[in-house]
Amino acid sequence: MIQVCAQCGTRWNVRDRQRVWCPRCRGTLLAPGVVPPVPPQPGNPDPRWRPPAGASRPSGPRQPGALPQGFKWIAVRPGAAPPPRRQRRPLGATPRYASVPRWSLYGPPGEHAPGDVVDTAAVRGPSTTMVRATLVTTMALLAFAAVMHIARYALLLINRSVLLNPVLAAVVTWAGVVASALALFGVIVTAVVLTNWLIARRAGVFAHNGGTDPRSKWQLWAGCLVPLVNLFWAPVFLIELARAEGRTGLRITAWWITWVFSTVVSVMSIATSFVSDAQGIANNTVTTTIAYLLALAAVVLVFQVFQGFESRPVDRPVKRWVMVATGPHDEQSPPPDADSAPPVENEDQNPAA
Repeated sequence: MIQVCAQCGTRWNVRDRQRVWCPRCRGTLLAPGVVPPVPPQPGNPDPRWRPPAGASRPSGPRQPGALPQGFKWIAVRPGAAPPPRRQRRPLGATPRYASVPRWSLYGPPGEHAPGDVVDTAAVRGPSTTMVRATLVTTMALLAFAAVMHIARYALLLINRSVLLNPVLAAVVTWAGVVASALALFGVIVTAVVLTNWLIARRAGVFAHNGGTDPRSKWQLWAGCLVPLVNLFWAPVFLIELARAEGRTGLRITAWWITWVFSTVVSVMSIATSFVSDAQGIANNTVTTTIAYLLALAAVVLVFQVFQGFESRPVDRPVKRWVMVATGPHDEQSPPPDADSAPPVENEDQNPAA
């Protein structure tokens, strides 16, 4: 159904509902089939009442089948007008996850994919956050001890020609002693925490593989905490754990070599710490500084090894179960390709205009 604006002469398709106002100029829309009359006074024409372009009065009787004035044939969808499209609400920013999302369907209890590890909540062990905090704190203490011994060696060089202030010399000396004690305490705590984590990790992995840990707890504690013995057995325990989980490239060998060098230099530093001459004290200070730097490198490498194991947490299985639609088709039948897809329109039915 067509209505003509009495002000601008625009024709509007109002479909099956009569309108009142022109959407363009807000003028009055004439009723369907009404042509705006020409003003009777030619000297004072009113543009609002000009006939629309192409409109003319019928000069004779209407031909059979012709439409009345103001109507024309248009192709529309059968039935009522389609509902207006719903405006999509803004989706917002792209979601980001700090860790792997865990929403999905889990399989039956006891069923896992190859390479997965089960939850070790039953095995008491330190949390990942605790282990990371302990390693970072120990690295800071070792770096502080190395810096204090470097400052002590610098003062020893200055003291060869200049007499130092007794207060400054005492502060630097005791600061080095305190830094060494804190570093030693940090190393002991780190060894205990890592051993506890290793025992819990091995118990969970071997339980998932359908067995028990071949090493007893006292063997693990003794092999990781007894000095000099742990140089050989602690890396072996880590290698066994990596093989059980199917991991490679964890830099265990690099950490092992660095740890052996650090232990050797530390033993040399302790053996030469009882000298009393000035040159012997300076040499011992240099040896102790190198020992702290090697110990720092060993802790950094063991931190990387720990991060490699925790790259896939033990309580998050890799296998995920999702819901799929099932139908009468055979499960072994190949998926339908694009040529056999169902038609958009039903047969013997014309698509909507």
